[in-house]
Amino acid sequence: MYTNEMWHEKDPVLRNYDEEAIVSGIREGLSLRPKIEEAAEEILARGFDGIWFMGIGGTYASAMQAEVYMRGKSSLPVFAENAAEFLTTGNRRFTSRSVLVFSSVSGNTKEMTALTKKAKEIGAFIFSFIDTPGSELTKEGMYDRQIIAPKNEQLKLYMLCNYLMYKNGEFPDYEEYNRQMEENLPSLLASVEKESDAWAKEYARRTAEFLKQHPDMPHYFIASGNQYGAAYSYGMCYWEEQLWIRTRVVSCQEFFHGMQEVIDRDTPVTLFMGEDEQRPLSERVAAFLPKVCGNYVIIDTKEFKSPGIDERYRGTISHLIMHAVNNRVDTYMEYWLRHPMTIRRYYRQFDY
Repeated sequence: MYTNEMWHEKDPVLRNYDEEAIVSGIREGLSLRPKIEEAAEEILARGFDGIWFMGIGGTYASAMQAEVYMRGKSSLPVFAENAAEFLTTGNRRFTSRSVLVFSSVSGNTKEMTALTKKAKEIGAFIFSFIDTPGSELTKEGMYDRQIIAPKNEQLKLYMLCNYLMYKNGEFPDYEEYNRQMEENLPSLLASVEKESDAWAKEYARRTAEFLKQHPDMPHYFIASGNQYGAAYSYGMCYWEEQLWIRTRVVSCQEFFHGMQEVIDRDTPVTLFMGEDEQRPLSERVAAFLPKVCGNYVIIDTKEFKSPGIDERYRGTISHLIMHAVNNRVDTYMEYWLRHPMTIRRYYRQFDY
């Protein structure tokens, strides 16, 4: 006889891990490049006064990642906006010459449906990525250009960004970049999940134990650059919505202007460190945390190798590497808390 915990520790098989599905899923996302390029050509031929990435919740996080990715690399007018804010406040810069880009998993999110109708009234061009066929946002009149394909939200948006920059003369090695990604990214992300599994199991166990003893203490996530969108989505959509854990997400650049003063020895903190231009901001936080906190964790994508992918491209995929690590964390948080991530108390359970 043995306990559940003993069984778990001895189990040689990675929990909820399907390498073939991971690899094929990323390949399917990368295979959308011709369709994305075709849509981008239509956008460029039309002309625009701004490209607006919008979303709500997790899709807003992806919009922020796309905007910060292009901000320092491209002269194209690119913006990120929360759909609910746009619906109430509006934005005078968003015109009939603007392009709206968004992604939706369900294809029927209330705010995104209303956003689409408002953008149509203004006369903007709408390009959407929808995961679910036959949903509200796939109906005729709800888009000008659309790609229906599951998963890979951040990957699809970055592929669009890359082509727009390429056509704007800002990504001369576009073809080489894509060759490396298409040949190596699927296996890389699968290997990251495998490599991080043992660590994720222990991280989740310790986090779950601390949570049982301190159920009202929020877990702080800190990040910057494209990792901020990753942390924003992870804290809100995964830990709060799916695991019912209180969190707070703070950017590295704002950490020293408030949050710094509430960190003590026992405060649970996780820092996401990526490899884009804003890495120095996270390095500053990483240097500070050991001075005041004994309960922090740093997840640094730089610790994972990327065979076949040049160092100069690492910043463009570090958020995908972080997502692969967090996939393993989720698996074990769900296990240790005995809390299925598919259940909801309130979200979409009634009208609100």
